Amino acid sequence: MDFGLKGKTALVCASSAGLGRGCAEALAGEGVNLVINGRTEETLEATAADLRARFGVEVTAVAADVTTEEGRAKLLEAAGEADILVNNAGGPPPGTWTDWEREDFIKALDANMLTPIALIKAMVPGMMERGWGRVVNITSRAVKAPIPALGLSNSARAGLTGYVAGTSRQIARSGVTMNNLLPGMHDTDRVKKLDQNAADTQGISFDEARKKRLAGSVMGRDGTAEEFGAACAFLCSKQAAFITGQNILADGGEVNATL
Repeated sequence: MDFGLKGKTALVCASSAGLGRGCAEALAGEGVNLVINGRTEETLEATAADLRARFGVEVTAVAADVTTEEGRAKLLEAAGEADILVNNAGGPPPGTWTDWEREDFIKALDANMLTPIALIKAMVPGMMERGWGRVVNITSRAVKAPIPALGLSNSARAGLTGYVAGTSRQIARSGVTMNNLLPGMHDTDRVKKLDQNAADTQGISFDEARKKRLAGSVMGRDGTAEEFGAACAFLCSKQAAFITGQNILADGGEVNATL
């Protein structure tokens, strides 16, 4: 299936590894030129070189912290008139509700709500003027089924979800769609850290914590970055032009709900 994306340009945030990289790879496979981002320059440049070699697309690597004004300015300068924005940033640390103070919530909101909103406000007007654009926000299944240990993430990502619900419908007639893609447990460094936190809390080994978690999984395994990236690429495609303002679960059925 031709997604109709060849020659377009995408800014994919936090894309040197994990789910962000999965999205970048899937878009590159459709012929999309990329602006990729990460904090560690060495890892980022290695990712850029790999994507260029495998897919033959243009890849601009911007080492920056997307959660800072300076980092976003660097990204926006490199992205120019990009057609696609994939918002992504690492989630806040796990804990319990008694651990978090006002400063912790401010950091979470900055990273996982206000940063994507700032990039949306900067890039979407140009997309609207050109009559085509796609925004995909990587959020979390926690906005549909809160995870107790991820209260900071539950709160910040739920705020972004509300913003997207209203904004997506205000821009829809311009040819720009905006959706949220909600991961569950995927085989990434983030999930490894959560498993280690569970191991430490329960006084068991990492392998035991992982095995215990997967025993309760619907599919009995974690998802892959490639599977997640394919869903992202589809939401950017011409075939998905009538999908907007939605929260798409890519969680292996972890959220147990009829609707």
